[in-house]
Parts: sequence; structure tokens; C-alpha cells
Amino acid sequence: MAAGDQVTRPGHVQYGELLLGPGTPYGWRSIGGWEDLPTLDSGTVARSDAHGAFPGRLLAQARTITLDGLIVRAPRATIGAVVAALNSGTVPVEDERPLVVWLDERGPLLAYARATRRAIPAGLGYRLGTITGGAIEWQATDPRRYELAERTVSATLPMSEAGLSWPLSWPLPFGNPGSTGALSAMNVGDSETHPVVEFRGPVTRPSLTSLATGDAIEYDMPLAVGDVLTVDTLAGTVVLNGTASRIYTATSRSVPEQTFTLAPGITNLIFRAAPGSNDPTASATVRYRSAYW
Repeated sequence: MAAGDQVTRPGHVQYGELLLGPGTPYGWRSIGGWEDLPTLDSGTVARSDAHGAFPGRLLAQARTITLDGLIVRAPRATIGAVVAALNSGTVPVEDERPLVVWLDERGPLLAYARATRRAIPAGLGYRLGTITGGAIEWQATDPRRYELAERTVSATLPMSEAGLSWPLSWPLPFGNPGSTGALSAMNVGDSETHPVVEFRGPVTRPSLTSLATGDAIEYDMPLAVGDVLTVDTLAGTVVLNGTASRIYTATSRSVPEQTFTLAPGITNLIFRAAPGSNDPTASATVRYRSAYW
């Protein structure tokens, strides 16, 4: 199941495979923490010899989302089954699940969270098939919200152009343009986002560099035909063919993976490799979602 595959209209909230909102037995009145700025840890330090302070970094804590005024409606004969489905969909789990919320004309946004609280009042309304005053709470360790559709950009290694073909004819046949190894990633959100970078062989010492900051990720290892080196910059992992860690192959000019992000707007990147490594089938692919606070 894809994240948010059941979300079709404003008011829908999908957590894993559980859908809440219009057209379901589960209504809700308000959602808190979704449009709020998450709590920030400030590195600001007071000045010892003057008014004010030295500004420090602001780092966001986990985001807490609360769905209040939960209403459960079902025929009296099936209210137990409907409540059981809600309970099953909000049990404590080890790994975070997709939480998709569609509030307005901007469309749905995605977070990854776990249900941490559920309240289902068992009063008179329970026996009548209408439960009011319920609530669900989730916690998202990554406080950013993301667009649903994943974006992908790719590039191959730089290749020279074919040039003119002889004998000359008109119009002049310059041949196919050569690859430049350049790619551009557009983050339409308002927060930096962590991409997943995939280097595909055959290539030796693949690297990806941001032209704006000069930050690079580079790995001193050969990749054979069919090899894929996956760099998850959020998790800070470097994995060969889905199983073997290769983070120790990072070169001295490679920045820590978790600091390699795409800022809001356009980020121009270049794919490079060791001298002599110029196979046209080698590639770098960047996968990411635009991110929002």
C-alpha cells in the first residue's frame, strides 16, 4: 500500500491503512500540532558583557499530533467491530507508519509517526452506536512534513560531444549532445530535505557535489555492472546492494551523510568519478520529497 492511497478529499487522515474522516465511521473536530511549528531547542547563549545574546542553532524536537473530538458512529450491532478496527490501527508499533493529512486546497502532506495515545470513552453513547469525545495522539520523530509524490532526478558521467560529422552537409550534423553529469533538484517546500542517493556502476570513486555549498559525498570504492550503492542521508547509512555497509569508504572530502541536504528552491548537483572512470551506463539518481515545517 502506498502512503495516503485512500486519501481523496479534505478532512481525510490516513495512518497506515486506517482511514479517518468523511465517508468513514470516524469523524473528528480538530487536529493539533500539524500546522504548528514543532518545539525548538535553542543554542542561543546570553552575552556576558552586553545586552542580548549570541544566536545559536534552532533544532526541532519531535512533532506531536493530536486528533481531538473523535466521533465513532456505527449501528449498535457492529459498534464493537468498528471500535476494534480503530484499536487495531492504532496499536503501539516499533517502526513509524505513514501519517497523511489533507486539510485544505494545498493537498495532502505526509509525516512518519507512531500512535502514542488513544482515548475511546465507553459511556451511554457506546451502547447507542455513537461515541463522542475520543482522541488519538501520534509522535513523529522527524518533525518535517513531506509531499506525497517522490521526486527523482538522474545523471550520467560527463561525456564529450560527438562533434561535426564529415563530409559536411547542411544543416551541420553536430551529433548528440554529450552528458555533463549535472542534475538539478527542486525542493518546493520551506524546509531542507534529506535525499536518498543511488550510485550505479560500473564506476570508481563515485561522488555527488552541491555547486552552491561545495558539500560532497564521495566513496573510494569500485562499483561493478549491476552494483548499487545507496546513500540514505537521513539515516546516515551507505549500503551496497541493499545489504553490506560501505560507510567506511567515504573519502576525506566527503561530508557526514546527515549534513547533505537539499535546501528549499533549486539545488544544482554534479556527478563525478575517478579519472578514467567514464562508462556511459554509470549513473547517480537522487530521490527526495519536498519538505515543510
